[in-house]
Amino acid sequence: MSTVRSNRPRRTILRAVVVLALLLGWSGAVGSAAHADQRAGQQAAVAVRGGDILYSTGTRCTVGFNARSGSTLYALVSGRCAQGAHTWYADPALTVAVGVTAGVSFPGNDYASIRYTNTAVAYPGEVSLGAGAGTRDITNAAHPVVGQSICHVGRTTGYRCGAVQAVNITVNYGGGTVYGLFRSTVCSEPGDTGGPAFSGGTALGIIVGSSGNCSSGGFTYYQPVVESLSAYGLSVY
Repeated sequence: MSTVRSNRPRRTILRAVVVLALLLGWSGAVGSAAHADQRAGQQAAVAVRGGDILYSTGTRCTVGFNARSGSTLYALVSGRCAQGAHTWYADPALTVAVGVTAGVSFPGNDYASIRYTNTAVAYPGEVSLGAGAGTRDITNAAHPVVGQSICHVGRTTGYRCGAVQAVNITVNYGGGTVYGLFRSTVCSEPGDTGGPAFSGGTALGIIVGSSGNCSSGGFTYYQPVVESLSAYGLSVY
């Protein structure tokens, strides 16, 4: 991946091939899954955590983090992923409705919020680390710092860790330009988009794209979570 001139103070514009098609890794993927057994769908998702998937007609998005405003609970997801979607479900058969889109910001930013409406489902303030790996409780959120340790969870590549490599990055990709992203040394691949990134129990961001892969090496780009929390007046819990 190459870096070209900056036209904003302290911002690096990345115009090379950033594999932000990660964001479209979900597109059209729901088709056959949507015909899954209805009974199984109705029994789906006793709880929805960060790292879990929510489904809508024609798309699905990974929950980055759960957040709240007073007693109202929300999911934070990729803005590009959530574009055009309204009602969200816990299962691919679209039988267990859990919420509705509350806000989307893309381009410029890459975040969205989903307001949970189904009180029969639990929404813990933690992230799932993958099958058999348990969960990580998230208690606060912070801006990323270069050199800081970071881990993320992707639906394709799982739980991986590295370090924050750069902040305040601007990326141009299909559909528009996104400002204020940060980058880590952790690899990711198509399907990982929307996954939560954290340092210990501190939420840092959600995956929005990558360069390279986990076989030959690569980097991951994130939307800072503090920005989206501030925009919607939310806090993690």
